[in-house]
Amino acid sequence: MAPRSLAQAKGGMPVVCFLGLASESADQPLLVAFRQGLRERGHVEGRTILLEARHAAGDLRLAAQFIDDMVRRPVDVFVAPGPAAARAIHRATRIPIVALGLPPVADDQGLFASLAKPGGSVTGFSYFGEALSAKRIEALREILPGSTVLGILHNVADPVFRDWGAQTDIAARAQGFETMRLGLRSSSAGDVIEHLRALRSRGGDAVIVITDFLTVSLRDEIIRAAIELRIAVISEWPTFVESGALMFYGADIPELFRQAADYVDRIVKGERAGDLPIQLATKFRMSINLRAARMLNISVPQSLIASSDEVLE
Repeated sequence: MAPRSLAQAKGGMPVVCFLGLASESADQPLLVAFRQGLRERGHVEGRTILLEARHAAGDLRLAAQFIDDMVRRPVDVFVAPGPAAARAIHRATRIPIVALGLPPVADDQGLFASLAKPGGSVTGFSYFGEALSAKRIEALREILPGSTVLGILHNVADPVFRDWGAQTDIAARAQGFETMRLGLRSSSAGDVIEHLRALRSRGGDAVIVITDFLTVSLRDEIIRAAIELRIAVISEWPTFVESGALMFYGADIPELFRQAADYVDRIVKGERAGDLPIQLATKFRMSINLRAARMLNISVPQSLIASSDEVLE
């Protein structure tokens, strides 16, 4: 006999909660892609499925309150747009979680046993995190061959993103850069400005921004301060380029959120999250912002422009 869906078991419509630790505006492109994926699988919001979206804007206490509220409701599946959100939910409940940005191997956080057989309440997608750092730094070397000091802006309050910053530091030093770690502990725009000024005072003309809920929420402040200080921003998150970063290279994040809808659909129809293998990203993109390059008086090599998936004029 086919397994009963969660909706059938409860006698109602399945409820999905998207819990973002970033701001609502930062999460919006992800929700758009996720909703598209739900529609492609035949779901109609309000008729076949309910989607609740919560955005903590960097406030972890507010995120914990959202989780408690959703657990009491309860929801059938959480969607976590990053490892920090996944860990926060996992600490509070064993309600299934479809998460993005999971580490490419099992770690000491206990979210899953292995990629092929997660085994618990967490599944989703890994997009390699800082394993792509070397590629970003190689592209930066092509754009700014004379650059010597590279800033690394990242969350140091969260162990995952602190480690990703350390991995980027190693990759940058391997390619001859002097590095400057710029650690964030809160969503303070003042801290961003202070860090980038310190980088500029040491002769730094480029910064890699490690993606997490703090840096994504501070996107506009980071771009604005970098432009004023004539610092090129290299991003892991596509919306940074649209806001004025010089370059993005990484996994196609919206596409992964569209695919995440398939896992949510399968879970609400009765499959166990722990039986769904964690998938590795296979589609990567590079975007170059030529308008930002002109503002920074940077000449982007034609070879790099030709190999980019998107060029913003």
